[in-house]
Amino acid sequence: QVQLVESGGGLVQAGGSLRLSCVASGNSFWFNAMAWYRQAPGKERELVAEITGRGNSHYADSIQGRFTISRNSAKNTLDLQMNSLKPEDTAIYYCGSGVHLGSYHYWGQGTQVTVSS
Repeated sequence: QVQLVESGGGLVQAGGSLRLSCVASGNSFWFNAMAWYRQAPGKERELVAEITGRGNSHYADSIQGRFTISRNSAKNTLDLQMNSLKPEDTAIYYCGSGVHLGSYHYWGQGTQVTVSS
C-alpha cells in the first residue's frame, strides 16, 4: 500500500507564492513517477506537473515558467513551488504516484489553494 500526504496549501494574494509538499510512504515501486494534479470547482482534475525518479519533468502549459516540481527520492518527498499565483490557480491540489508518467494509481487527500485577486 501507498500513502500520500500533502501539505502547504492556503490563502494567498495574486502574485504571491506557495510551496506544496507531499510525503510518500509504502512500496517505493509505486513512486517512480509522481505528479501534482488540481481540480477547481466544476472542472475536471487536470495535470499540473509530473516528474520521474530520474528527474525528467513535464508541465502543463498554463503554469509553465511559474511552477517548479521537484522531488527527493531518498526522502520520498515531492514539492511544488508555485510563484506568480493567479486567481485561476485556485483549486484543490492532489499528489499522485505511479510507475509511469501519466498513469497514477495512488492519490493524497488534497490540499486547498486559494488565490485572491
